[in-house]
Amino acid sequence: MTSFGFNFDNSYLSLPDALYSRLDPAPVPDPRLIILNDDLAEELGLDFSHSTEMEKSALFSGKSLPKGAQPLAQAYAGHQFGHFTILGDGRAHLWGEHMTPHGTRCDIQFKGSGRTPYSRGGDGRAALGPMLREYLMAEAMHALGIPTTRSLAVATTGDTVMRDKPLPGAVLTRIAASHIRVGTFEFATLEGRDAMTRVLMNYTITRHDPDITDADNLAIAFLKRVMGRQADLITHWMRVGFIHGVMNTDNMTISGETIDYGPCAFMDVYNPGTVFSSIDHAGRYAYANQPVIAGWNIARLAETLIPLIDDDVQVAVQKAEGTVNDFPELYQKKWLSMMGRKLGFKKLHKGDDQLISSLLDWMQKTHADYTNTFRDLTMGVMPSQDSEFRVWYEQWQDRLKLHGQTIDHARAIMQQNNPAVIPRNHNVEMALAAANAGDMQPFHNLMNALKTPYAYGDESLATYQSPPQSGERVYQTFCGT
Repeated sequence: MTSFGFNFDNSYLSLPDALYSRLDPAPVPDPRLIILNDDLAEELGLDFSHSTEMEKSALFSGKSLPKGAQPLAQAYAGHQFGHFTILGDGRAHLWGEHMTPHGTRCDIQFKGSGRTPYSRGGDGRAALGPMLREYLMAEAMHALGIPTTRSLAVATTGDTVMRDKPLPGAVLTRIAASHIRVGTFEFATLEGRDAMTRVLMNYTITRHDPDITDADNLAIAFLKRVMGRQADLITHWMRVGFIHGVMNTDNMTISGETIDYGPCAFMDVYNPGTVFSSIDHAGRYAYANQPVIAGWNIARLAETLIPLIDDDVQVAVQKAEGTVNDFPELYQKKWLSMMGRKLGFKKLHKGDDQLISSLLDWMQKTHADYTNTFRDLTMGVMPSQDSEFRVWYEQWQDRLKLHGQTIDHARAIMQQNNPAVIPRNHNVEMALAAANAGDMQPFHNLMNALKTPYAYGDESLATYQSPPQSGERVYQTFCGT
């Protein structure tokens, strides 16, 4: 078997056995490579140029694994829509941790690779459409400059998976800084396992935050780091109109990467209450609720750390609450700064928050397209001749002059923060429908467009910039399990 350049150092196996189960991916009858991310492979120091299609198909389906891989399924828990549940990798196998030539450690994981002890009655499989969807969405988020897991490959298995209808089975190969979640800590604290939580926290700090190991209160320092990464991540989501759809604690990574692209979508018409997930009936994970839910999830992490914060429970709770209660203000500052950059402000001044709010109010009232409104402003195009908008536009111009900024300087800032193209839901669904029918070209065309989301003036992007027509609009997205 060709080595492909994999360099494994599987440190997760040093953790207590209760946190994982070692097992191999399920065998597959007829694997075929569908797509391979050559750019990411090069970043990882991998080389498939001398490999046959058969070898690559076997590798990315789980039929054969490279030397050094020690596959396992991770155990974790999670608050799903607010309700606590014991979970785990029900259809995923972590190959191990690959060390890149630059010394970066990353997880390599299969998704859709068969049953595990955590499958809870599921078949452990995945269909081609959802795996291609995650591949596309993760790579689009990366191009947008948003922390995310990455997609290395998708292969079909030759199996048929049964959902509402028979579908071709597939496996996604996912890359992540780690797959440690808030839910991993929740699992470790079950039955009062303080020692396991401490081991997990120390391991996670060594892996993601080694510079805080000398902190006076290690648990609080760790909590603050996670808070900061989540505040940054959610701010990015809000910047581009992204709605995750299932912000359960098992879908919040400690590394601050976006993970698990199930019923996610990008907002077209601006509406803070936008929900796409077919199972989010109460709007818990609506666009505007994402910062609130992030804070709620962080509070669940803080609860697991109470025994590690202080021996006196009351003191520990007080310190944890004081830290978690800082999250709304931390996020709000980041959000305002981000929105200011979307309008070209080098820094915020008094009154700028009102200008931001009035624009968003107008957008909601007039059903304006979120991405294209900011894109038009960036390009110097009036997105509307509405009288109320023209008043706002003049106020915006006056604010720029008051800040001593030229319009060219403002637009340079805006172009770095306002994408010209996003993976609009109707375009994604059309590409996936074609792929399911055996035609991958629309998928490749869309992927190419999404590689340069800030390429203003690129006429080839025009096809993917238009909002959906009434008959194209996607109102619901699904987990695809």
